[in-house]
Amino acid sequence: MPLIEPPSKRITAFIDGQNLYRSVMECFGYTYPNYDVLALSNAVCLESFGCNCNQTRFYTGVPPASEDERWHGFWTAKLRAMRTQGIETYHRLTRNGKEKGIDVRLALDVIGLAHRNQYDVAIIFSQDQDLSEIMQEITTIAREQDRWIKIACAYPLAAHISKRGTDRTEWIRIPRSLYDACIDPRDYRPRPRTEPAAE
Repeated sequence: MPLIEPPSKRITAFIDGQNLYRSVMECFGYTYPNYDVLALSNAVCLESFGCNCNQTRFYTGVPPASEDERWHGFWTAKLRAMRTQGIETYHRLTRNGKEKGIDVRLALDVIGLAHRNQYDVAIIFSQDQDLSEIMQEITTIAREQDRWIKIACAYPLAAHISKRGTDRTEWIRIPRSLYDACIDPRDYRPRPRTEPAAE
């Protein structure tokens, strides 16, 4: 018997910050992560499911200040602002520019929150094909709990670039018009230090 889709859905957004940033840069040309996470997740939910997200979770790697003071300062400030909006944030320090464990943490949370019956729809803002591996576990959880669960993949769309979502998920394409309506007006990039004037 097919599982019954609930008329009112609890939706959680899971955002891979670096994956989204790279996709936005490739599609729309923005050179730093200028998205408003809460506005974007709610806009995608509203467009696709007619309601806001119940919960937004954000994941990113952050370089240590000793490796990259500029980006460390940016992410420290941006993550702090997200937390004041009620966004759950998770970060790990990168090493030599490489991000480790973020996709694993995101996948564990998608599975864990499904197991604890905390959402009906998970929207994952990432095109990481490794995340397709969680689908079998989500299907098993849905059957064990006798409830409908949907996993969607949201990603930027540009006419001049061919992109696809994560396999075995529902694809939600983000056009530039929707993205541009969700740009964060605050710029968290540290201001360059000014040299003292010569006497």
